[in-house]
Amino acid sequence: MRVIDCLHLGNPRVIGCWVVDDVLIDPGPTSCLETLLAGLDGLRPRALLLTHIHLDHAGASGSLVQRWPDLEVYVHERGARHMIDPSRLIASATQLYKDDMDRLWGEFVPVPEANLRILTGGEQLFGAEGFEVAYTPGHANHHVSYRHGRTAFVGDVGGVRIEDGGMVIPPTPPPDIDLPKWHASLQLIAAWRPERLAMTHFGSNDDDVQSQLEAVGDRLDRWAELARENELQEFSDAVQAEIAEHVSPEIAAAYAQAAPRDQLYAGLRRYWDKLEK
Repeated sequence: MRVIDCLHLGNPRVIGCWVVDDVLIDPGPTSCLETLLAGLDGLRPRALLLTHIHLDHAGASGSLVQRWPDLEVYVHERGARHMIDPSRLIASATQLYKDDMDRLWGEFVPVPEANLRILTGGEQLFGAEGFEVAYTPGHANHHVSYRHGRTAFVGDVGGVRIEDGGMVIPPTPPPDIDLPKWHASLQLIAAWRPERLAMTHFGSNDDDVQSQLEAVGDRLDRWAELARENELQEFSDAVQAEIAEHVSPEIAAAYAQAAPRDQLYAGLRRYWDKLEK
């Protein structure tokens, strides 16, 4: 089991693809494809497990299928149609990233329906020693997590934690943030009693899993209240100051790249606006 640092925009510890034998979990965006292939070092994967379909996690999926036409791509049923036809996904992302789309993510190649393996949660993949699937919404309504042995691959629902022992923050981009569902997902992962959390942003926590899950939930609630009571600039300044209290400027930049503050705010504001409606 290892993580390949995709070196997003040339920067370390922002996006990682996990490799377990010949299975990949979240390949990252196509803009990092050459780095990913170099990290695979000739390995031909048999399966690609997606925690969710956001571009920083799943963008390279179709490009990998082009390279290996028999590659199986596992994805939650709510995200599957967007892998087949990513036009709505791309349009939504373009509203956020505008002219930076290609620089950040590269091409999003559709995945043929025949390559998709649809998940709902509760599946056991590749036999008893393989991967258990859990539906874990809150960050996205198509988010799943995977348990392999004593490791939980938690995508974004387990938070962003750039350095070992560092602070953990909840990534809250629009449009699917849901606080009660996120807390339920954290409880589900805790009930697995994993000894390790494996994250896309970035690496693993092999020390105190329960503390990380609790910290994600606590900060999620605090930052949600901060977004409800403040405009973007006040929210952004407060979050930036809190992060600066815990990490170096270099690591703070990695947090900002993995979870931009304007997106943190936009997702939480959308959550409150939907509740008000």
